[in-house]
Amino acid sequence: MKKIAFFLPNLNQGGAEKVMVTLVNELSREKFKITLVLFEKKGHFLNYLKEDVEVIELKTSRIRYSIFKIIPLIFKMKPDIAFIGWGEIAAFISPMIPFFRKTKFVARETNVVSEHVKRKEIRFFYKFYNHFDKIIAQSDDMKKDLIENFTIRPQKIVKINNPVDVAWIQEKMEEEVQEFSSEFKNVVAIGNLSQRKGFDLLLNVFARLKNEKIKLFILGDGADKEKLLKQKENLNLTNVEFLGNKKNPYPYLAKADLFVLSSRYEGFPNVLLEAGACGTYALTNDCPGGIREIIQEKINGEIMDITQAEEFADKIKDLCDENQDKKLIIKNISSRFSKEIIVESYESLLRSL
Repeated sequence: MKKIAFFLPNLNQGGAEKVMVTLVNELSREKFKITLVLFEKKGHFLNYLKEDVEVIELKTSRIRYSIFKIIPLIFKMKPDIAFIGWGEIAAFISPMIPFFRKTKFVARETNVVSEHVKRKEIRFFYKFYNHFDKIIAQSDDMKKDLIENFTIRPQKIVKINNPVDVAWIQEKMEEEVQEFSSEFKNVVAIGNLSQRKGFDLLLNVFARLKNEKIKLFILGDGADKEKLLKQKENLNLTNVEFLGNKKNPYPYLAKADLFVLSSRYEGFPNVLLEAGACGTYALTNDCPGGIREIIQEKINGEIMDITQAEEFADKIKDLCDENQDKKLIIKNISSRFSKEIIVESYESLLRSL
């Protein structure tokens, strides 16, 4: 039985956190002894951890200083595998890996690094990234980026897509949605309110849909909230509502006429998988980060350039008038990205180390 220590800042509501919870919950207990190390023991997904998952709290909130607690803990625990689930943490740890002779180190990146990591002092640490035994890229775009822009050796990188728990999502999606009206077509977008997610671009699109019976509901919170609300006010967008974070976003996805992903870049967007698990058709921006690995045109969604706002708005109108085959969309996603398929890929990797 291999001892694995998973490292993550917290279990707040986000894609990386959701994937990590799925892994520590579903990995075989006969093959692996699981410990989850959190900087802070907090977050929405704590409620979904299985009872047998051991949790260690480092009681630190700063990623850059976490190394001073992580390194001594690894020396003390002596795990067979240290699994770092956050790219920035992995970067800071990478120079220290050669000091560990018996522990194997795995990093899981969460975004296209060259798009996401701009600060020179953090990018510097990627010079040591080849010290990792394996680096998990969620998409071909991420893998290509690591090889071309950070000179990571191709044999170090393993591509494993993100999992989606279709059955669990479908249990959660039956609640009523008070904000939706039958008088309108209801479009949903979900994500952190940050520049990366491109909601400013989406508001520009909906400025061209003011006279249509179409409303946009944005779920999420973040640093750009006030800026986006000001943009909404300046554009006089009565057809857009910001709903904040929702503990259960799945009824919104399931009952939407269309899901829109407006991101400038992604890693491998869980929310796009979750929309598909709810049977909801998607229109996505043509951006780096696995979009083309998820979307199969005319089956579960379509891809367009959101900066062409007029054309994107016209496509939203057209898709809202179409009736999509929800069962086909669900089957399409579950057959490729179910948790059973993806967890088996992780188990295969971890067994091989």
